[in-house]
Amino acid sequence: MGGRYKLLTEVCRAANAASEPAAMLRYVLERVQDGVVVDEIIRLNSEDAPLPDRIRSCVRCPIVALGRNMGVLVFGRRDPTPFSAEEVGLLQDVAAAVAPAIAYHDIYSELNNLRERFQTESLLLKAEIDRSAMFEEIVGSGPGIRRVLEAIEKVAPTDSTVLITGETGTGKELIARAIHKRSRRSSRAMVTAHCAALPETLIASELFGHEKGAFTGAFERHIGRFEAANGGTIFLDEIGELSADTQVALLRVLQDGEFERVGGAQTLRTDVRVIAATNRDLPAAIAEGRFRSDLYYRLNVFPLQIPPLRERREDIPLLVDYFVARYSARAGKRIRGIERKTANLLASYDWPGNVRELQNVIERAVILSEDGILRVDPAALGAHPAPARTPKPPVNPFREKERELIEEALAKSNGRVAGPSGAAAALGVPASTLESKIKRLKINKFRFYPQP
Repeated sequence: MGGRYKLLTEVCRAANAASEPAAMLRYVLERVQDGVVVDEIIRLNSEDAPLPDRIRSCVRCPIVALGRNMGVLVFGRRDPTPFSAEEVGLLQDVAAAVAPAIAYHDIYSELNNLRERFQTESLLLKAEIDRSAMFEEIVGSGPGIRRVLEAIEKVAPTDSTVLITGETGTGKELIARAIHKRSRRSSRAMVTAHCAALPETLIASELFGHEKGAFTGAFERHIGRFEAANGGTIFLDEIGELSADTQVALLRVLQDGEFERVGGAQTLRTDVRVIAATNRDLPAAIAEGRFRSDLYYRLNVFPLQIPPLRERREDIPLLVDYFVARYSARAGKRIRGIERKTANLLASYDWPGNVRELQNVIERAVILSEDGILRVDPAALGAHPAPARTPKPPVNPFREKERELIEEALAKSNGRVAGPSGAAAALGVPASTLESKIKRLKINKFRFYPQP
């Protein structure tokens, strides 16, 4: 209460000492700028907010600026004597003087936030451009890549979360960029976060930002990837590497679109589409307790599996031609053809590093080429080529783990899908989504019903 009496005393003293009302208003504005009045400004959603103990008389003056209500300035005293009309008029003048200062402060804060966001987006956009070393187009015409392209065309116009799975080097980030490019958010940059490349101690700061002084070395406020991606798309690569605490924070963003910066108390909102990718077996990680099942189902709204290069060998000649043309142009060389032995080698090799490995091999071969003929030394592949083969595993491990989790939930719920005690609630997904998965996996939920 001492602060409020001090404020009222200073204002009244200024009014008595000033020969003109304008002088008093200038004095109040100076006090606002100096921070004297900051603690006296109470932002309220209602004028019925409770007052501190022992206040017997008060005046609430609305703070209006730029055509909107900025809050309420409350003056109180322990004396039950009502404020006189002259006092009320004076306090209204004080509120009128304070309003522009608050409005300008809010405007400045908003401009500062926009400036920080612009700087962050500029850095992220530059990083995108610098990553142009990866091939820009999806190359291939085989059935495997056609299925992927058809799925991209279907999901891109929506805002649904996409989970891209596939081995390292299959081009998961390329697929994510293709989805973003064809979405309604394509006018904004796609913000990328490589979860495996970020230290566990810094990943929350990188994703959600931090306030100045939040930890040692936090010398200024930092805008996180989710805040920078507002209105656009965020690509979370290697999502399976997230720590348990970060998984909880990510789940909240997916559910409510809300988060706090590290070291901050203000809840921020973001409108962002999430595309995640992993080369991990997430259902197996769930069974081992390393990944949250509710987060998995939030991410797995639209699963998209990228086939490894050994399962789309028909695309290897197209990819080779594409990379030869690209890197020969960069090197200023003219490649007239490919040695037959090299062509057979490239077609028969298993490519454990997938398209990325093929890209690197072709770039190196172009640099070493001296007579216009592309040759690849088998030793450069790190292993002898395996005979061409296209066997597929008898079962999809991702699907089998998913089936196992669903059947376990159905067993606990006695076959019930919907409702607070149903399997959908236990798994953290809508009942309609779970019904679709049950149908797709051909699970007989009726066998989990209690026997009469």
